[in-house]
Amino acid sequence: MREATGCGWAGLVAAAAMVLVGGPCFGAVEPELPGSLRNARVAKVVTENSSQVVAPPPLTYLGGALTDAQVKELEAVAPNVRVVRITSRGEAMERAAEADGAEARFLTPEFLAKATKLAWVHATSAGVDRLVGIPGLKEREALVVTNSRGVHGPAIADHAMGMLLSLTRRLPEYRAAQEKQRWGLGEEEERRAATLQGKTMLVVGIGGIGTEVARRAHGFGMRVIATRRSATPVPDFVGRVGKPEELAAILPEADVVAICVPLTPETENLFDDAMLRRMKKGAYLINVARGKIVATDALVAALKEGRLAGAALDVTEPEPLPSGHALWSAPNVLITPHVSADGELTEERWWALYKENVRRFGAGEPLLNCVDVKAGY
Repeated sequence: MREATGCGWAGLVAAAAMVLVGGPCFGAVEPELPGSLRNARVAKVVTENSSQVVAPPPLTYLGGALTDAQVKELEAVAPNVRVVRITSRGEAMERAAEADGAEARFLTPEFLAKATKLAWVHATSAGVDRLVGIPGLKEREALVVTNSRGVHGPAIADHAMGMLLSLTRRLPEYRAAQEKQRWGLGEEEERRAATLQGKTMLVVGIGGIGTEVARRAHGFGMRVIATRRSATPVPDFVGRVGKPEELAAILPEADVVAICVPLTPETENLFDDAMLRRMKKGAYLINVARGKIVATDALVAALKEGRLAGAALDVTEPEPLPSGHALWSAPNVLITPHVSADGELTEERWWALYKENVRRFGAGEPLLNCVDVKAGY
């Protein structure tokens, strides 16, 4: 839960807070924390009065691939929540009528229709584009949907900067030369490596992930500008923030564009041919969000025509990228198979948030990371 000042998680135990925050704050800059009580809602109400405290009701939660140790941890923080491990959507359908809560991976229109008691759905990912498109979900206004936004930020930001540095410092080319036991790049030596200091990075969508990308870019001496839909304050290291409708006007300033927005109807194909042509010649594009935000054919054309210096893509459209696709052979492209969130810190942060929300669910408290289903994130 992000507070207006300070750097703690109000309401979280200290151990979980340290895992999620990743250490103390320094100066006036508050780290982007996973979780928010903005628009938070209680999934199951627990009542009490002055004469008697009513015991929390027994609840059933359909979880995924949890270990024995994880189930025990959940039972310890939420004794009234029965955690049922589910291995398939078919098994989930069999238990749908029992479910008070469930992981989002089990949701289908059929499950939703059968799960009449369902009060809470939790997505273990940050993106909920599949989930919010399920027929019938938007009509269940009492259903609380939460996601795991914020927990992946540090790992994804590391990955984004690693890919960018690989391109600007020409590391893939040097690796290829190393495999041939060749010192230098030969005729390619004339094309110089690029430095980041003094360059401008535009972070498109400065939420949890975007903030971590911006933090690292600032650490490399870059000027950071951004766009965001809400009026939520941003850290001091972000120089300027524009609204989404200002993106086209801001793009020509950027040497590097990092896409960190969620996939919604408004952002699908946001970077089409016209938007890519607004980018500065020789700029780099990073996409660690969703492949459908970038029009693939337009990106390939921009790379082959030399309008862009390179692209770092952890996501593609289509995905997985099939053999023989033009992106594989486009110049100066670095592709990873949607793995940027991988890392031990991600697991620690993910579990701390997951466990805290199960505790809150059982206790009848507002859940963290509530999703605006109609907005799509």
